[in-house]
Formats: sequence, C-alpha cells, structure tokens
Amino acid sequence: MTTRSVSGSGSRPRPRWTLRVVGGFALAAVALTACSSGDSDDSGDSSKKSSSGSSSEKLSGTVTVFAAASLKESFTALGKTFEKEHPGTKVSFNFGGSDALAASITSGAPADVFAAASPKTMKTVTDAKDAKGTPATFVRNQLEIATLPGNPKKIKTLKDLTHSGLKVALCAKEVPCGSAAQKALDAAKLKLTPVSYEQDVKGALTKVQLKEVDASVVYKTDVKAAGGKVAGVEFPESKQAINDYPIALLKNTQNAEAATAFIDLVKSAQGQKVLGQAGFLKP
Repeated sequence: MTTRSVSGSGSRPRPRWTLRVVGGFALAAVALTACSSGDSDDSGDSSKKSSSGSSSEKLSGTVTVFAAASLKESFTALGKTFEKEHPGTKVSFNFGGSDALAASITSGAPADVFAAASPKTMKTVTDAKDAKGTPATFVRNQLEIATLPGNPKKIKTLKDLTHSGLKVALCAKEVPCGSAAQKALDAAKLKLTPVSYEQDVKGALTKVQLKEVDASVVYKTDVKAAGGKVAGVEFPESKQAINDYPIALLKNTQNAEAATAFIDLVKSAQGQKVLGQAGFLKP
C-alpha cells in the first residue's frame, strides 16, 4: 500500500537497486567528466608553460657580435641592455670595417652575429654559406661631411672638398662608407683624391678630430656621436648613396638562442628607438 501511494502516476516503482546503480553511473560520469576537464586544463596549462618557458627560457653565455664601426655607440648601449635583461649573458663586440669583418668570418673567426654596413659585405658571408637564415635590414645610414668645429674652411658642398689645398680623408673604397662616398661623388660628377684612405668610418672621423685633415666623408651617425668634436655638413648627393644595414645569425654560432635574442632586440621597437636616437634611418 505504501508503494502505491508513492507512485501516484500508477506506474510501477523502480527497485531500489536500480536507483542505486543509475545513481552510481551518474556519479561515475560526473567524475569522468571532471577528470576529463581536469586533464584538459592540465594539458592547456602544460602547453602554456611550455610556450612561455621557451619564450622566457633563461639565456646564458657569451654572444659575439661582429658589427660595422658606425654601430659602435648604439650597439654598445644595446649590449648593456641585453645583459641587464638576461643576467648571466655577456655581449662581446668586434667593431670594424664591414669588409674586414666579413673576411674574418669567412676565414673561420668565431662569431654569433654579423651586422654589416652594406648588403654587399653581407653577401660575402652569405655566398660563403656562413650565415644561418636570411639577413634582415634593420637600419639605414646616410653620409655627411665632417669638418673641424666651427667649419673653419667654410665647406658647404661636396664640390668644396675638391678645392686645392684642402686635406680630405675618405674610407677605403672597399669599405661601405668609402663605396657610398664614391657613389655620391660619381652622382655629382666629381673627382676627389684624398690625403688618406681609412679602413673604417671611425678612422676617417678620427683624422678630423686630430686635425690631420680638414674634412672627411662619414655617416651622419658618426658626426652625431662625436658631439661637439666635429661639425656636420649635409649634401644632397648623399641621398643617392644611402646604405642598408643587414644583420644575420651566423652558421657556426655557439650560442644560437642568445644570439637570436640579441638580433630580436636590435629589430624590436626598443632597439629601433636607440638606433633612431643615434641618427640611423628606419629600414
């Protein structure tokens, strides 16, 4: 009688063992769902950890960078930033003429990164298959005439450098700054015989600073870096001789992860800001 009053619908009541089994299956299903959900979450966390771990993996060791002399000030600053952001790393630089640096690399000199002042010098390295991946242009640079402070010789144009009695220094023709200077002279249909050819742009600038010459053709970035030690004279032909600066990871790098991270810093907004402040043009 009690059973009939419970099943007011008139249907036969389910045995208690059936209810227990069904309930058991329900609980099991909930448990399985929870486990499945938990496994999914763990998998997601694992992938996130793996992803973040690879991107923020702690870097260490030395990164050896061969870079054009004109990059000295800006790259030195970026090197310090890199070391600060990645404790346990050290950035070692070899600054010089791009052609000489490229020759050293193809001869087996140990280096992780090469930053050249022209695609032509980078091509020396890529043709020798000593670069890993495709070089990327990260900045550009334009020529300027460097004179003694106050410009005592009153140099106003590129043609003025050809005046008799004026002592001028140029970068060697095989060096990017020398090649660019020659391109500008050709554009102006001028012939200039300097008193000296220097192996890199810093050498040409130093000649002015030491008052060994009256002027030299260097990059705008070098004039800016020298501060009040020299004066700069712009000339329109320089726009026809702007150099692209490529950077590349080298094939025989011994610290690829840290080297790649340094290249990423150079190309980042932070790196571009430092380079822009130094006077470099956007790529």
